[in-house]
Amino acid sequence: MTVPLRKFARIRRFLALLFLAGLAVTPVLAQTRTKAHPSATSPCRVEAVDYKGWHAQQLSNRWVQLMLLPQNGGRLIQVIFAGHPYLFVNPKYEGKYQPPSQSQWFNYGGDKLWLLPEGNDDEQHWMGNSDLLDDGPYSFRKISEGEHCEVELTGPADPRTGIQFQRTLGMDAGSPRIHFHATMKNTTAHTVEWSMQSVSQYDTADPGTPSRINHDFRTFAPANPASSYLNRYHVRFGPAENPAVSVREDGLFVLRYVHMAAELWLDSTAGWLAVVDGSSRYGMVERFQFEASRAYPGKASIIFWTNGPEMKLNDDGEASLSQGGEGLPYYLEAEINSPLCRLQPGESCSLETEWFPARTGSEFHAVTDAGIVVRPLRAAGLENGKIGLAGAFAVFFPGRLMAHFYNQQGAELDSVPVADVDPGEPVSLQTEVASPGKPARISLHLEDWGGLDRGSLQEVSLDSRGASLK
Repeated sequence: MTVPLRKFARIRRFLALLFLAGLAVTPVLAQTRTKAHPSATSPCRVEAVDYKGWHAQQLSNRWVQLMLLPQNGGRLIQVIFAGHPYLFVNPKYEGKYQPPSQSQWFNYGGDKLWLLPEGNDDEQHWMGNSDLLDDGPYSFRKISEGEHCEVELTGPADPRTGIQFQRTLGMDAGSPRIHFHATMKNTTAHTVEWSMQSVSQYDTADPGTPSRINHDFRTFAPANPASSYLNRYHVRFGPAENPAVSVREDGLFVLRYVHMAAELWLDSTAGWLAVVDGSSRYGMVERFQFEASRAYPGKASIIFWTNGPEMKLNDDGEASLSQGGEGLPYYLEAEINSPLCRLQPGESCSLETEWFPARTGSEFHAVTDAGIVVRPLRAAGLENGKIGLAGAFAVFFPGRLMAHFYNQQGAELDSVPVADVDPGEPVSLQTEVASPGKPARISLHLEDWGGLDRGSLQEVSLDSRGASLK
């Protein structure tokens, strides 16, 4: 049976259109894949902005915006990650500047540098309040922008303590990691000894109703197994029996925010703390280098302060709480201490810290170089011969999760790509991967788009059936 020529011509034109459409679709799919795994990102920027009425300087990349107030004690007033603000900003002082005063404290909020030990016992204690160190005007200098952004803030020399602070803040274009390098310099003609603090005030108000407490706000830090403190932490201020504080079986110190004044000291040696908002599912990890050979003030490397009413005793020995309200806003301070520095005239010492904003969850189990273990990794051998992987994580860098398989002798059998990930999105893993023989261990690594291995998120051992061992 023959096909009429006119009908045959229509069929040929239709087939040609299909072929051309296929050619047109191919580049679009390729572009989509390129966007999903970017080899390059937009540059980071440094620019002057208005923030809540303040003349601020902003460092930004596609994940993070840092708001700096040079004139207000050189503080980092806000960190915004994937649209989420982390730090407490006091509405009472928005857009304002108050000159330094030793008789009162103008708490603007944000993050700043302080000194330890605090107090008014003698000249070896810092009185605090809004003196030059806390509230003096800092100079601002842009060092670089583009692939790497860095700025420098330099404060005035304080004649009372003999200290001058300087701080550089930096970020890369390719990740939300934030780096801080802080120095304190002895500007006197005699020896001084101080510890430097990074003090961060996190907003603990309910995200939906700021007049209420966020009951899902917690902090974590590894308790020292050989701690010098009773209960592996020290209650410096507040009630000794505090139901908001605990040390879990896995060794993590946990503090749930309650609106009551309390100060808790930890001699943690692991070099990190984490702040987790379970209601909004955002968290922040602050890292530092613990120096075992040096002395810390009161042995504390980390201090947490929960802001709220203070418990007091009257003359009759009866306990009461001071009044809350507008003067006692909802925030929690996470403080990282440097070792004590004994400085000769003109000498300086430094404190290096890193911040990693991340997407978290209602659970929290560990921090690694690559990210946060929100829900532990589980593996199970399947009937189809594959291995099922499940878990939840937050990652610190964009890239790809790779499963590394090892045999009982420790030799690597294979590495398999598992999922593309981004710090701005939570990672909920539920997938199947081909099993290379009979692996005894699986380690889940994060490899960034530059090909760098950022470390393991978690490693699990497998039984003979390919299931993870607890």
